[in-house]
Amino acid sequence: MPLPDQMNGVVLTGHGGPEMLQWREDLPVPVPGPGDVVVEVAAAGVNNTDINTRVGWYSKSGSPEEDAGWSGSAIAFPLIQGIDVCGRIAAVGDGVDAARIGERVLIEPCLREAGGRTLDMPKFLGSDCPGGFAQYTRVAARHAYPVRSTMSDAELASFPCSYSTAENMLTRAGVTSGETVLVTGASGGVGSAAVQLARARGARVVAVTSAAKASSIAELGGERILSRDDDFVKTLGRNSVDAVVDLVGGPKWPSLLDVLRPGGRFAVSGAVGGPLVELDLRTLYLKDLSFFGCTALEPEVFANLVGRIERGEIRPLVAETYPLAEIQAAQRAFGEKGYIGKIVLTL
Repeated sequence: MPLPDQMNGVVLTGHGGPEMLQWREDLPVPVPGPGDVVVEVAAAGVNNTDINTRVGWYSKSGSPEEDAGWSGSAIAFPLIQGIDVCGRIAAVGDGVDAARIGERVLIEPCLREAGGRTLDMPKFLGSDCPGGFAQYTRVAARHAYPVRSTMSDAELASFPCSYSTAENMLTRAGVTSGETVLVTGASGGVGSAAVQLARARGARVVAVTSAAKASSIAELGGERILSRDDDFVKTLGRNSVDAVVDLVGGPKWPSLLDVLRPGGRFAVSGAVGGPLVELDLRTLYLKDLSFFGCTALEPEVFANLVGRIERGEIRPLVAETYPLAEIQAAQRAFGEKGYIGKIVLTL
């Protein structure tokens, strides 16, 4: 069946509040180029990156119109956001097997190919190029991973960004069976994924979350639960963990290095508690610590994640679903953080 000429979707029209998200019914449907597939979107998750991009949080200059993109460049508006996508292949470009039409897929959010060429620097779906907050989106065929699962589209859409980010952090930090991992922000999308994925690796998980969410995080695999207000050093002891997966930053950040053992590893992919922290370089070099900033995915990460999904090693955490047209309400609910896991938009 040929693709329609127009589609429904939501565009971000500029930096600001939820009112900058505009429902449209006249967006052009993407056309597949060589090596591309067009995916009919069934569900798309809401992420911190959507809100951060909207409000200009990534800007370091204080002028979001100049440098609020992930790469430090200006964002071209209007932009179709949406980094989490589950859907079905609706059309293919030259060089792609037509038998793929109809496949249910998850889209890898970190794109290393676009426009028929390998990119020097990866792009990110919904930030550097149009994403999943519309009926159709286009990516290179290599980034559309077939997924065989009995889970719903909304459940599958909860995985791509958060879980691949968590798996990437654990991969970069080299977490292995028997090690102890401290996960901050454990009730959020990436944090709750990291708890599950670390347990799937056979690691012991110390999770930091609120008292209200402690029992739920323990059910996911948190062997020990800490409050955000706990003194980490007094509670755990110095040199007591092998790796830290940090999504928070903020004023308690120095204590995360104090609890790392000599030779420990610190992986970061978020700063919801504040991006500016105080580092005593003596702690870094005298303890021979390794730091990993984690954004671009290692080549094996997404395939490994899909394998874990298909084998049932991890489970989705869908807190609520909203129709895509109600994205403003969904993002407001997301900001209230009164849930564990993900909010998902359906089409």
